[in-house]
Amino acid sequence: MLDHEKQILDHEKTIAQLKEQNKVNGIWTDEEIVKLEKKLEQLKTQVYSQLSPWERVGICRHPERPRSIDYIKNICESFTEIFGDRLFRDDRAIVAGLGVIGGQKFVIIAQEKGCDTESRLYRNFGMPHPEGYRKALRVMKLAEKFNLPVLSLLDTPGAFPGLTAEERGQGSAIATNLLEMANLKTPVIVLLIGEGCSGGALGMGVGDTVGMLEHAYYSVISPEGCASILWRDATKNEEAAEMLKMQSEDLLEFGVIDEIIPEPQGGAHHDPKMVYEGVKKFILKETKKLAAIPCEELLEERYQKFRKLGAFSVEETLVE
Repeated sequence: MLDHEKQILDHEKTIAQLKEQNKVNGIWTDEEIVKLEKKLEQLKTQVYSQLSPWERVGICRHPERPRSIDYIKNICESFTEIFGDRLFRDDRAIVAGLGVIGGQKFVIIAQEKGCDTESRLYRNFGMPHPEGYRKALRVMKLAEKFNLPVLSLLDTPGAFPGLTAEERGQGSAIATNLLEMANLKTPVIVLLIGEGCSGGALGMGVGDTVGMLEHAYYSVISPEGCASILWRDATKNEEAAEMLKMQSEDLLEFGVIDEIIPEPQGGAHHDPKMVYEGVKKFILKETKKLAAIPCEELLEERYQKFRKLGAFSVEETLVE
């Protein structure tokens, strides 16, 4: 239960109790119950329309929010997973393979965080090692070879920051992916389904079109990390979340993403089926659009898309 939902859940619990009591003695009329339910809907509308950036981060991190594997299971007619980077080992934080969506073949790479304690440990909480990025690149090269579009699902708190990852070239692996994805001769669709933190997300996030779920976030750093660095106080995460401008509406305005995919009221975990349908529709629409663009033009547009990110101005100062 999220903090902003406590009042809603209290109302839902009260209505449920009244309905149970009515089965025994019928004190409340149907009209009174309907009025209470209407007030509940009004309360939901009020609460969910006034969410702060930090409250939306809570929605994004909700333990029941659909993960990458859930999307693969629900939007793919078939999926065959590919393992390993052929250099060190298989990174379980990255799921990669060949899938079919709406009759269209795709190469799919996805960051997977897990849904419970056991699976989160197994997936390293969605924090990829260098071999994860190399596995993703290996599979993307297959897409280029066989002229298949790439679908990249982003959901990570960041690349694994441990010593072992640094020893195996974490920074180099991410940088290589940035270069190779910029020049990949096949359409690349990127979709943010949850957290998109730092180079850990960007290492699989260079594409021709970037979509984002309504309550996902995309940022150079987590709000807690930002607060720790700027104010040396992690409790200022709410202030940091607002200053980072990392929500979908902000990023669409800045040109960082191309489309926002709506979520049900309260977040994707309230109605996953609706989100799966929206995601599938977005993927097939963008695939059809990108397939009509010649390869050279596609690469140039991809380069320009990321080259122009970040507005700045230069003021000339006269030196006497």
